[in-house]
Amino acid sequence: MTYWWRHGRWPNLNDPRTFTELVQVRKLAGADAAMARMADKVAAKAIVAAQLGSDWLIPTLWHGTELPEQPVWSTPFVVKARHGCNQTAFVLNDAADWNAVRARAARWMAADYGYWLDEDLYARIPRGLIVEPFMGSAPALPIDYKFYVFAGRVEYVQVHLGRGGRHRWILLDRSWHRVSAASADPDPLAPASLARMIVAAEVLAKGSDFLRVDLYEIGGRPLFGEMTFYPGSGLDRFDPVALDHRLGAHWLRALAQEPERVAA
Repeated sequence: MTYWWRHGRWPNLNDPRTFTELVQVRKLAGADAAMARMADKVAAKAIVAAQLGSDWLIPTLWHGTELPEQPVWSTPFVVKARHGCNQTAFVLNDAADWNAVRARAARWMAADYGYWLDEDLYARIPRGLIVEPFMGSAPALPIDYKFYVFAGRVEYVQVHLGRGGRHRWILLDRSWHRVSAASADPDPLAPASLARMIVAAEVLAKGSDFLRVDLYEIGGRPLFGEMTFYPGSGLDRFDPVALDHRLGAHWLRALAQEPERVAA
């Protein structure tokens, strides 16, 4: 509740108006099997391949429940939990501490991530691990483009910079005009494949009142990252604060349209 306390109010879950309030309401409503498949880092790839094509996918080197005693993949590569968020280990070279990576992965497997922030969606996903090749030029992590899709239309793109270091983000509208507050960072250049990314995000989000679709662009090629129903678990701080209401208004309009449910 820190977000609301800092802004002098408590969330109104009976009559939600802001984006962060609506995320909390969605969490309390619970998730269905279709949502869980879309958020599952393994199952989501089959959905993306069917709807966009396999060329949008980062290859899967391995998935399972326990990492081998020694890595069998060429560095650099990435280890992720399939059933949670912010559970990622970057193995950039052969000098990496593999025992430490295995220990982190074991903790991910032991934890019931879905109930940490009342996100039962993740409790519906089979616990597991996935290994993918590192995309981009290590050690720098690629820019993360997060598309906010309301009623099947991309309205905003959140651009994440400095991942793995001084992480910060900038919010732009679909026409690539900054809507978040001015900062030391200049407005980021639009990815070359922005138009394709927007179409792809809208295809994946069809039938959902709100979905965030995360994409990368590597060497001019767009790639799928993940799909998220609870961005920031509804605790992100917007600057200016009015953006919370602005995004909430988009979501409320989407709900009023009563879009088709995601197919189960």
